[in-house]
Order: sequence, then structure tokens, then C-alpha cells
Amino acid sequence: MSIPTLLDHVVIAGPDLAALVEWFAERTGVVAAPGGAHPTGTANALVALTVDGRRGPQYIELIGPNPARSEPELPETFGISTLTGPSVQAYAVHPADIEATVATARAGGYDPGDVSDLSRRTPDGTLLEWRLTRGENRRLDVPFLIDWGTTAQPGLSDIPTIELVSLVRTEPDPAPLQEILAAFGLGDGVAEVVTGEEPGFRITLRRADGELVEL
Repeated sequence: MSIPTLLDHVVIAGPDLAALVEWFAERTGVVAAPGGAHPTGTANALVALTVDGRRGPQYIELIGPNPARSEPELPETFGISTLTGPSVQAYAVHPADIEATVATARAGGYDPGDVSDLSRRTPDGTLLEWRLTRGENRRLDVPFLIDWGTTAQPGLSDIPTIELVSLVRTEPDPAPLQEILAAFGLGDGVAEVVTGEEPGFRITLRRADGELVEL
């Protein structure tokens, strides 16, 4: 089993949020709960994760274009504008000190970007605020860092759950990405990188009936 010890959430994106929620439900038997809208023109739905029998705070974020957005173009967040279907696009980790981790990564030769503020409102109007790294040229194969501050992590809210079995990154040549991840100084807090024919993330979940599902 390979689960990053500092995992916050896994991002699965698609060009249509309703279709993405339906796709996830068909494969897992779990219907994601509406999350809210972002200022970036996206909206999400959420599923909490259980790890080693413990619920949250880890979760899955299904993210797509906000149907109520004013701009007709698809948002570029997480590569949504380039997607033709659902894709496991990224993951976030929550280090104990986000600013110190950014400094460590930069000293190690990789710049994850500055820490900036972001927010969204839940369907009931509650404002959620957090801080995260949002470099202009942020690589999706490298985790972004997140700090929830005083906001309760979404994985602990009253939303559906599913068991996380593993999360890994496949690369034809793992060495370059492994060097970048090592620059963060987070040890096993980031996803394991394994050799595979095509680059991409592989997440394995266990349905309520015990069946394993790989996305």
C-alpha cells in the first residue's frame, strides 16, 4: 500500500462536473457531495477518504467548470480546458509549515510557487478559506502545498466516504521527478513514483462491496 503520509486531497478533473460526478458514482458506488464554486470559474464535489480504517481528513475533489460561470471558455485550472474526460490530475499535501517547506524546496532546486490565498463558498453559503502554492507554471506531477489555517478540512465534513488503498505516480523514467520531490524534504509525505509506460497518477479505491477500483 502506498499512501502519502501528508496527503490532503486528490484532484480528479473533467470538462463537465455533472458528468464527472456520474462517472465516479458508476465506478465506485459513491455519489460525491456538492462542494461549492471557486473564483477561478470552477466548482467541485467531494468524497471523504478512509485510510487504515480512519475517516478523513483526506478527501477526493472532483472539479470541473462551474455551470454558472460567466465566461464561456473552460477554465485552465488543473488542465480542465485540455481534458476530454475524467482524469486524476494532481494531489495536495499539508506540511506542518507551508512557508518553510516552500523555502526548503527552493533551496533544493525546485520552486513550487508563492503561497497565496484562495476561497470558495459551500452550497449553504459558508466561506472556506485556505492558502496554497499556485506557481504560474505549476507542474501537475508535483504536489501542491495547502494550509487550511482555522478552516475545517472538507474531508472531515458530513460527506460520503470511500476507502483509499493507494496513490502512486507512474513515469517512464522516475528519477527526475523523484529528485524534485526530494527537494521538498517531506520524506514519505509525497506520492511514490514508480516506473510505468505512460506518465500519470493511479489511485486505487475499495468499494463498499470490497471490490478494488483503479482510476
